[in-house]
Amino acid sequence: MTATPLRIGNFSGFYGDRLDALREMLTGGGTDVLTGDYLAELTMLILARDRLKDPGAGYARTFLRQLEDCLGLAHERGVRLVTNAGGLNPAGLADAVRQLAGRLGIPVRVAHVEGDDLTARYPGSLAAHAYLGGFGIAACLRAGADVVVTGRVTDAALVTGPAAAHFGWSATDHDRLAGAVVAGHVLECGTQATGGNYAFFRGAGDLRRPGFPLAEIHADGSSVVTKHPGTGGLVDTGTVTAQLLYETAGARYAGPDVTARLDTVRIGPDGTDRVRIEGVRGEAPPPGLKVGVNRLGGFRNEVVFVLTGLDIEAKAALVREQMTDALAKSPPAQARWELVRTDRPDAATEETASALLRLVVRDPEREAVGRALSGAAVELALASYPGFHVLAPPGKGSPYGVFEDAYVPHGEVDHVAVLHDGRRVPVPPPQDTAVLTDVPEPPLPEPLPPGAVRRAPLGLVAGARSGDKGGDANVGVWARDDRAWRWLAHELTAERFRQLIPEAAALPVTRHVLPNLRAVNFVVEGILGEGVAAQARFDPQAKALGEWLRSRHLDIPEALL
Repeated sequence: MTATPLRIGNFSGFYGDRLDALREMLTGGGTDVLTGDYLAELTMLILARDRLKDPGAGYARTFLRQLEDCLGLAHERGVRLVTNAGGLNPAGLADAVRQLAGRLGIPVRVAHVEGDDLTARYPGSLAAHAYLGGFGIAACLRAGADVVVTGRVTDAALVTGPAAAHFGWSATDHDRLAGAVVAGHVLECGTQATGGNYAFFRGAGDLRRPGFPLAEIHADGSSVVTKHPGTGGLVDTGTVTAQLLYETAGARYAGPDVTARLDTVRIGPDGTDRVRIEGVRGEAPPPGLKVGVNRLGGFRNEVVFVLTGLDIEAKAALVREQMTDALAKSPPAQARWELVRTDRPDAATEETASALLRLVVRDPEREAVGRALSGAAVELALASYPGFHVLAPPGKGSPYGVFEDAYVPHGEVDHVAVLHDGRRVPVPPPQDTAVLTDVPEPPLPEPLPPGAVRRAPLGLVAGARSGDKGGDANVGVWARDDRAWRWLAHELTAERFRQLIPEAAALPVTRHVLPNLRAVNFVVEGILGEGVAAQARFDPQAKALGEWLRSRHLDIPEALL
């Protein structure tokens, strides 16, 4: 087991991230491993549709474009690349990388990980993939691979795999693995750890082009998150806290290798643009592997009516009645109306004098949302409210997907590392597992003494970051100092959350308390319907739900303002 720290950087947080980030990370400073995260629930559906058109597709083609420019540089500098860009076809991408390397004359060893594809077990699904852990990656690296391509592994596995290979960790090194999981979770979304999408962005330095993050991981699982010198953005305890809360739930953050205890995470400054993470405890992983199942949900269409000037509510009511009558003979299975009051009184421009009325329809059959909707909307052009027009005519209707979670025992998945020389190495399931249970809620801090309050936005004293997990959303809210935490922990209850976010009023809302992070994390069940691909709401991935919460007003102690 080596004691030399491992420097792991990230060059992609999603399919569509900055193409030149790989070169930036290779030239900006020293790293041992660079990871590229391309997969999300929606990405798997996109790749599945690609594969329907071309059985040889199913992987992130932009990774090959990045390698065309940077594979030689990575080879020269001895930097290994680990990526889940293989998507639905890791073997296909590995072959494509070998062909590219051969054409460029660069001697690299390419390996891949497979076994996550369980689509055949779920009839009617477009893609069903288990979330594998990092030990297949570790096996590839230990055998000498320069490039490791995976399919659906957990995002953090891109870091736990290299760390396990470098330090010689075993599957029972739970605390060390948990530390790497936490570091991997901070890195996985790229610039979200360096000031991107950050609640307090106005104090986050030059954000025109935030640098990508890296972590110095130590043999005990502790790490320091930083970025290359001279790059934009910043790394501080706030940016790291924000990313730690992103798309998580309670104190137990479960994965296929280990369950990390987020309530044990300790973070603190370690110099300029450096944050140390330590103290992470780990537990045996749960007995089941998560499987993400994507199915075709039906077809959707939409039309946005522009309402200008006076009588906005009456105009909206008229066109809604007209459309309902026109669709009455064959109404779509679902119809959702939303009036967005973007208009202002006595506006100086027509655009700022206008409101938007959005109609979204869904149905199992394309015809019910296609010609029927477009015909009904277009026929109103000369027969509806004054100033009638739409942002764009409705199209023919497009398919949408739905996402659901399933679980299978570890032993039912053939996790295999396919080494650069073609050997196939089975990756055994963990010997120890533990059923997930809730952690008892920790004691709350002493509340602030009574004093004067002022009605003000929550965001003046708290940050937030939100995201999606299937049909659920999470909103992590943290205080920037101990006094604000003493107020926040008592004020922002699940009931207060429902009051501030009326969309959640009738939904199950669970609050998790994380005192070490001075944070509360809310899970809102069902607010996203059947997942991001179904586009059930205006913000289908709940990316801005936390910012909406921060904009809501409540009574805040004047001592905090």
